[in-house]
Amino acid sequence: MSWVLLSLLSALTLGVYDLLKKASVQDNAVLPVLFFSVVSGAFMWLPFVFWSGFHAESLPVSFFYVAPLSPQHHLALLAKSALVATSWMFGYAALKQLPLSTAGPIRSTGPLWTIFIAVLVLGETPTSWQWLGMLVILGAFYAFSFVGKLEGIHFARNRWVWFMVIATLLGATSSLYDKYLLQRLRLAPSTVQAWFSLYLVLILLPTYFLWRRGIWATSKFTWRWSIPLIGISLLFADILYFTAVSQPDALISVISPLRRCSVLITFIGGVWLFDERRYARAKVLCLAFLLVGVGFLHWRS
Repeated sequence: MSWVLLSLLSALTLGVYDLLKKASVQDNAVLPVLFFSVVSGAFMWLPFVFWSGFHAESLPVSFFYVAPLSPQHHLALLAKSALVATSWMFGYAALKQLPLSTAGPIRSTGPLWTIFIAVLVLGETPTSWQWLGMLVILGAFYAFSFVGKLEGIHFARNRWVWFMVIATLLGATSSLYDKYLLQRLRLAPSTVQAWFSLYLVLILLPTYFLWRRGIWATSKFTWRWSIPLIGISLLFADILYFTAVSQPDALISVISPLRRCSVLITFIGGVWLFDERRYARAKVLCLAFLLVGVGFLHWRS
């Protein structure tokens, strides 16, 4: 299968992943939803961790090989899990309160913050196209704030908007940390994904117990079958993505913006499945400019 088709399928799966999250947290307690979705992803990887440790040569697909790690590598992956868990706690809480057609586009500004952090921390120098992309994204985000006011969402004063911004910033930091894990430490994607999934359970387990004991007060929890599908859909999205990147002729400058097209699935799902049809045309225009800006960010020439 071509890397372009794999990238598009990954984007489609990511869009479904966001819809499953919204369906799971709507009128539901956030912490147990997050915990059980993470558990489902960990259960998918756990057999391959044992399989790799005892009979690695019999694995049917080499992608699922989980390599042994040093204590330092385990600590590095534990740190990644803590970073992502914090990002997801903010993101899930915001997703519960915000319209999906607003939360999705905010989340899709991730590449903007990744470049900002890379410039400030790593000393990278954006190209002229990337500067243009940042300006377009900021303009689209500003336009979204006006549409949000029509819905009664004041971006500057709404804490759930800030929660989603914080989640996006932490997600952008995680993306740069992935670069460190995969390039500097030379860890395989499957190894990172497997241990990251398992450590997420370890990190979120205390928050689940706090919720169970009523110490961390939230709304009532209702089990929904969309919850385990969250972790499973993310796993498949990542497998499709890594498979696309691994092909010799794959262009990451094309794959990355293609993956961002997942926001289209999120947006359409928000409008049709969750009846977020108010000011949909204005949001479509803002979203179009935002995606153009994301495209510029990945234009290296």
